[in-house]
Amino acid sequence: MDFPCIPLWDAPEKGRSLKASLDPVQTLHEEPAEAEVVSHRLMLRAGLVRKLAGGVYSYLPMAVRVLRKVETIIRQEMNAAGAQEVLLPALQPSDLWEKTGRWQAYGPELFRLSDRHERAFALGPTHEEVITDLVSQLIRSYRQLPFLAYQIQTKFRDERRPRFGMLRGREFIMKDAYSFSASEEDARRIYARMQETYARIFLRLGLEHRMVEADSGLIGGNLSHEFMVMADSGEDTVMTCEKCSWASNVEKAPDAKVCPVCGFMLASRTAIEVGHVFYLGHKYSDPMGSTFLDSAGKEIPFFMGCYGIGVSRILAAAIEQSHDEKGIIWPVSMAPYRATVLSLGPGMGERREVLGLLETMETLWPGEIYFDDREIRPGMKFQDADLRGIPFQIILGERHVEKGDGEVKIRLTGERLVLPLKEIPALLSARVQGILSES
Repeated sequence: MDFPCIPLWDAPEKGRSLKASLDPVQTLHEEPAEAEVVSHRLMLRAGLVRKLAGGVYSYLPMAVRVLRKVETIIRQEMNAAGAQEVLLPALQPSDLWEKTGRWQAYGPELFRLSDRHERAFALGPTHEEVITDLVSQLIRSYRQLPFLAYQIQTKFRDERRPRFGMLRGREFIMKDAYSFSASEEDARRIYARMQETYARIFLRLGLEHRMVEADSGLIGGNLSHEFMVMADSGEDTVMTCEKCSWASNVEKAPDAKVCPVCGFMLASRTAIEVGHVFYLGHKYSDPMGSTFLDSAGKEIPFFMGCYGIGVSRILAAAIEQSHDEKGIIWPVSMAPYRATVLSLGPGMGERREVLGLLETMETLWPGEIYFDDREIRPGMKFQDADLRGIPFQIILGERHVEKGDGEVKIRLTGERLVLPLKEIPALLSARVQGILSES
């Protein structure tokens, strides 16, 4: 064998990948009674989340890994689009919301509380008022525009009936962005740029999605588009044209039968909203007196837009779109680990050939290998590997390893390959590069 002889594979506290025997999170093999949809059931069973209260969940280590990968892709694309990251307070004073009329208009879904001095606050479901107030303090001249800021932060919404796990909760993680421009033309240019940015984000995440015309709802404005992940269990209905790619939320076009662009017949599909972009105009800058000086020295309200992505909702939407009867099937770009190594039989995890393969895989994909070294039945290892949906399984049993071989299973297709251990890293690397290059 060409593999180096190394001591027992290092534990994750040294920055290496994780051994299953050191993972305190156990999978569930019974069906959770509380789960109403597939994603909720599988996230509980796979050990991704645990419920604290209605609509409030703790994210366990594998879920956090998925979240961080989603956030990384979002940050890369937002930064490339010229956005700058900020972090705004979740606790928002009521007077800002009263200026825009949303303190009353938002209704009971707004979490409201008072401090010890009886001053009213809200736990932010969104941050239009806060960012508008901040920009009023920072920007005075058209020469400082345009300005595009975003954050990734926990939001709060007092859902009357929290359900469907991550799809409809009281506490959730969101990427929200806000643009400030000197003209409507510039504002609409940023709006179009955000549409393109969102399309790239969802493409890189490996999600089948559509951008659809939509109503603006409580956010406001007169132009908005939703980004929908196609899923049989989706709560939203989308009218789509397969000829020209036009699509609309059914609330926007309730009676539409033919495409208004090309005249082709529309089809109805169910979907899950994961993103929404809005052109706001002066909706917030005007009532809040948020202005800048134009080239003639005149006070002008900012032309605004806002752009949201449901980060935690993406996890559930991805599972709703991609799963089978055995469990989750993660897209490669957001999977908690790229590969899981299953050692079968006593002492297999300490054999020279196996340790060499692990070291090579760790060099190839640092921190991306989940090593199932538990002393349990092979069948349970196979079940857990399928349940957790890690894209590639490297199965190391006595019969194959004695010959210098290993078995690779592709989770998405079920394809199985037996090949020399030293060829496995190159094969998986080529497969991943092929998948990522398509996105």
